Amino acid sequence: MNFKGKDIISLRDFKKEEIEYILQKASEVKEGRHSNSLKGKVLASLFFEPSTRTRLSFEAAMTLLGGNFFGIADPQSSSTQKGETLKDTIKTISGYCDVIAIRHPFEGAARASADVTEIPIINAGDGSNQHPTQTLLDLYTIKEQFGSLDGLNIGLLGDLKYGRTVHSLSMALSFYNVKLFMISPELLKMPIHYAQYLENKGIKYTETQNIFDVGQDLDILYVTRIQRERFGDLQEYEKVAGSYKINLEVLDKLNKKIKIMHPLPRVDEIDDSVDKTDNAIYFEQAHNGIPVRQAILGLVTGAIQ
Repeated sequence: MNFKGKDIISLRDFKKEEIEYILQKASEVKEGRHSNSLKGKVLASLFFEPSTRTRLSFEAAMTLLGGNFFGIADPQSSSTQKGETLKDTIKTISGYCDVIAIRHPFEGAARASADVTEIPIINAGDGSNQHPTQTLLDLYTIKEQFGSLDGLNIGLLGDLKYGRTVHSLSMALSFYNVKLFMISPELLKMPIHYAQYLENKGIKYTETQNIFDVGQDLDILYVTRIQRERFGDLQEYEKVAGSYKINLEVLDKLNKKIKIMHPLPRVDEIDDSVDKTDNAIYFEQAHNGIPVRQAILGLVTGAIQ
């Protein structure tokens, strides 16, 4: 399967076979294969919005396979502050590297970037739209834990309206035999076009505001923070802030074997006491960003076949 030159923008662009191929290559990388495969390759890491895990894992992924990177971690230091358009920034930087990973606050920024360059663009998050590489590492983590992505009951909890991670994840899970449980305040329900997408794919889902209505049925609970930065009205945010808090008392009322995931960063939606339980896998999830992003970088640059 040839990924060389392919943009990674949205899960809408993927076939199931392509997702499975990436997960297979990530496993190979984690096993120690493909060492130094990115030697001589250069990543431009362009982050116009704050990031810790995504940016650092992209940069670590590149260097651990022998490549190099440069980038923008503070948008205030880029020429966009002088009025340069994003398209001109991308056109210029394309001459300095082999692949670009971009995070931007505006939906569609990654797609717009891909339209003006021939080198592969990887969407590292565009506003509240999509975060495909997070989804791929989520899928990898689930498969690593359960052996399969089929037959699972998966709860998506928290900010389903603005949470780009659950948008991408729900689309990817539509390729598998799963049941989804969407748990959120009324104000933060999954956008209708994502719900319709799932319906069109024949995926069964349940919507509720109460985690205890479905908690005993869940194999996985994917928790998200309420994204304050996406709210135009602070009063609206305050209505839903702190809606869900997973602690040991709550955990005791859920399926005993449930696995708790979170794309991080967390605020107060998962208590630190949960970290020491066998249910918590969110730090393993974050660490899986390395092999998955190594596989993606290798595939789109043609360094891994």
